[in-house]
Amino acid sequence: MKTRAFKQVDVFTAKPYLGNPLAVVLDGTGLDDAQMQHFAKWTNLSETTFLLPPTEPSADYRVRIFTPGGELPFAGHPTLGSCHAWLQAGGRSKAPGLIVQQCAQGLVPIRPEGERLVFAAPPSRLSAPSPTLLAKVAAALGLKAQQIVAAQLLDNGPVWLGLLLNDADTALALRPDHRLLKELGQKVGVAGIPAAQEDASPPLISRSNREARAFARSDDEGIGLEVRAFAAPVGIEEDPVTGSLNASLAQWLIAEGHLPSRYLAAQGQCLGRAGRVHVSRDAEGQVWVGGDSVTCIDGKVTL
Repeated sequence: MKTRAFKQVDVFTAKPYLGNPLAVVLDGTGLDDAQMQHFAKWTNLSETTFLLPPTEPSADYRVRIFTPGGELPFAGHPTLGSCHAWLQAGGRSKAPGLIVQQCAQGLVPIRPEGERLVFAAPPSRLSAPSPTLLAKVAAALGLKAQQIVAAQLLDNGPVWLGLLLNDADTALALRPDHRLLKELGQKVGVAGIPAAQEDASPPLISRSNREARAFARSDDEGIGLEVRAFAAPVGIEEDPVTGSLNASLAQWLIAEGHLPSRYLAAQGQCLGRAGRVHVSRDAEGQVWVGGDSVTCIDGKVTL
């Protein structure tokens, strides 16, 4: 064991403790898979990353990403948080204005936009879920068939069952049966587009629904999508803010005309967080996903 530089970063927020925390070991050399997995389970965060020298000539660094339950080929908030930590620790990119991250999914371009970092969303493979899976997931979420506008399996490394619901309030009011979701072995991402006006909401909504919606809109009124991510199969009942899911949702929902080419997503409000995900699609069709990051813990870890 040796002492290694370590940071804990809050991602998709400019205010500490309102986003999704990420543990970053800045030097993962010499650690094997079991050691990395053991530490990730110990941190008990949705993801823990280990930075390593790249093996691809064009990459600036390599990252391995672990949840408490296993390794991921790619994930969004670990991409932004790891890059933030790497830059803060003195990392310098090979190309001006562009950082290239190597992960199991491949090379991920990252660029600064002011103080914010944005990553190029990897291609997402879309496929129709089976009616049986969709029915079982809907039952676990307490959804009626008419509340689901569209559904797709989204695969950009992590595989999510993406559900577009009839409105944002439906998404915020969900109280899933996480045991059933774990048994199904399928991570589920739900999204709802807020009503154009507050008065368009039904007059009788639950108190928890009102509170969740009010929290989501407390900082700004420009929210284009409300998102929740349920990942019981990998040990996380609900993820505070999820870059990979938001990336896949953007590619799907923009392409099908449900959302404009630039919007702001909110996630985490039902957990007392206020994650903000900045999404845009450029003229070439590339989707970029960005967010602020802030370091909350800066020190050393013995591993």
